[in-house]
Amino acid sequence: MPAPVLRRLSLALGLLCSLPHAFAETWPAADWAVAPAAASPAIAALEAYAFPQRDDDSRKGIRTDALLVIRNGQIVYERYAGPTKVGTPHLAWSVSKSLMAATLGVAYGQGLFKLDDPAAKFYPPMAAHPDVKIGHLLNWASGLDWQEGYEYAPVKSSVVAMLYTRGRSDMAAFTASFPQAVTPGTRFLYSSGDANLLSAALRGMVGAEAYKNYPWSALFEPLGITSAVWESDASGTFVGSSYAYLTARDLARVGLLMERDGRWGERQLLPKAWVDFNRTPFANFQPSKETEGEAIPGGQWWLNVAIAGAAKPWPDAPDDLVAALGHWGQALYVLPKDDLVIVRYADDRDHSYSHNELLKLAEAAFAPAVQQEAKQ
Repeated sequence: MPAPVLRRLSLALGLLCSLPHAFAETWPAADWAVAPAAASPAIAALEAYAFPQRDDDSRKGIRTDALLVIRNGQIVYERYAGPTKVGTPHLAWSVSKSLMAATLGVAYGQGLFKLDDPAAKFYPPMAAHPDVKIGHLLNWASGLDWQEGYEYAPVKSSVVAMLYTRGRSDMAAFTASFPQAVTPGTRFLYSSGDANLLSAALRGMVGAEAYKNYPWSALFEPLGITSAVWESDASGTFVGSSYAYLTARDLARVGLLMERDGRWGERQLLPKAWVDFNRTPFANFQPSKETEGEAIPGGQWWLNVAIAGAAKPWPDAPDDLVAALGHWGQALYVLPKDDLVIVRYADDRDHSYSHNELLKLAEAAFAPAVQQEAKQ
């Protein structure tokens, strides 16, 4: 065969290898296909970081409960620690916000609401805030005078009061009672209250009876998720901010859905426009010293992009990464170009865990070789 033809054939084969899911995709059935990656120094380095030797009675240092890596729809790495097992539904904390966003995405695809609809259209107590729209809530930009402090600021914390004291019986109504601090849509202010207003609005979109099972019928069941538990408050509203539980393998299904632009097999479960919205930085986000190194807010998901006034938050991770993040180190990372979905459940208490460090080590261990070579 002539040399020019051989060169063209070699180039074509290289392109085929670099675009695996354009030609062959693997999807989980009742369970994931398992294709464990061979042991390597890179995987050993990842494990040394994620699962260090520690005193189990100490709250200091990194404590990973589960680490799961999916590549091209197959499990390539999986490890659990402590009481967490493969079948253990783990508290996701604020990863729940991104799960609620995905649930709302199905409703959006059904034509049940628009981003510029007033929240009060679906949740009447928001009539006190007629200018707050669904899109504002999705960008944590309601403008309500909210204080998202946890155990380090319990007296002034709006979220502690909502989850545990005077607001716990009706969390959305509690949030709606807050005064307006700034014009809606003009400022990012992370708020678990905004997430629970979205959850209450979802009930108005789908109806009270359908709402009782809607996260399952709309999202979990189509994805084959069987472990999900989602707590509700006394008013019957799902605690969209905090209280979803899933196994690591089931949470990874949501990650694969996001990696593949909202498509599950042949079904476009989430509209592509919705996923694009989730991946778009909030236009009025203003970087500050307090947000330095923190991921950039999208539509109830988190992004690793550089924006005006702020460098890429996690410099060693790809800029197409989208993440769902929760208290004490819960994380779902979606890396589309690397064809990776990573789930981490944890109980980190001292802020020593670094998203950037884990992602750098995971990429070194599992990203496709052709992409590793391109970065060199």
